[in-house]
Amino acid sequence: MRERTTLANQIEGVQQIEQDVEGTLELVELAEMENDTDLVQEALTTLRGLAAEVQKREIESLLSGEADSNDCYVEVNAGAGGTEAQDWAEMILRMYTRWAEQHGYKVTFIESSEGEQAGIKSATIQISGHNAYGWMKTEAGVHRLVRISPFDAAARRQTSFASVWVYPVVDDSIEVEINDSDLRVDTFRASGAGGQHVNKTDSAIRITHIPTGIVVACQTDRSQHRNRAKAMEMLKARMYEAELQKREAAAAQTEAAKTDIGWGHQIRSYVLAPYQLVKDLRTGVEKGNPDAVLDGALDDFMSASLAQRVGATRSEASASAQ
Repeated sequence: MRERTTLANQIEGVQQIEQDVEGTLELVELAEMENDTDLVQEALTTLRGLAAEVQKREIESLLSGEADSNDCYVEVNAGAGGTEAQDWAEMILRMYTRWAEQHGYKVTFIESSEGEQAGIKSATIQISGHNAYGWMKTEAGVHRLVRISPFDAAARRQTSFASVWVYPVVDDSIEVEINDSDLRVDTFRASGAGGQHVNKTDSAIRITHIPTGIVVACQTDRSQHRNRAKAMEMLKARMYEAELQKREAAAAQTEAAKTDIGWGHQIRSYVLAPYQLVKDLRTGVEKGNPDAVLDGALDDFMSASLAQRVGATRSEASASAQ
């Protein structure tokens, strides 16, 4: 039913664009006949907007992976560098929260570990909405920031790093077997927002899957039982994502960025000083307005990365066929 609804919405969207293009072209003809240059410019602006919408829908049509339509977890970790890196990690988290809100997605706080002076050491959120994982999976990797440090009295330029991990939320239709004997479960006191209660009880849960070393944590609820259930969902999602990466040849480049998360493997650089530039090192896409990007303007980066990913898949499929 969900797939049927998605296809119906896609068809309706394409039909609406066709109608809008037809109506706008008629408006252009009328404006030219009446020599109304303002109306012509307005119509051209509308056509450019429709072209952008067509491009977006074309990219969305590429989201055909097994879990692309699912919700997703986004995990952000500060790199080495203390307060600088922790502040950068919090900026990254805000960037994705703003992007999600702008696209009508729901954002749910799962857990966080606050920095000593500012920012966060790590945090996990859940982004819920159609194709959330399909879009966000392109963001996994290391993100590099260059700026004049607000924490340095000498106002020196600093470079900071943060890593991002994205994995899909799995539903009941997906079976993931986990042996209890492979788990280590720890309880701890929540460190983030949540009222006085979180400071009085060890309600937060951390689960380690010993064979793989995967660690998940949840402190979103006051109930230790519900936090444990959510952490188990996250663990299943992480293990499922790992299996997806093994089976999807198209994800080879993304997998390398995730599993080899060394600071020489950044996917994007955000330069705030001495000049203003955000550059994706995989696709070459550049933006000269870092403030807008850090406020959630990520669609161009995501679209280019998705197109590159699909192009690589098609090339590999063609080579295999030969």
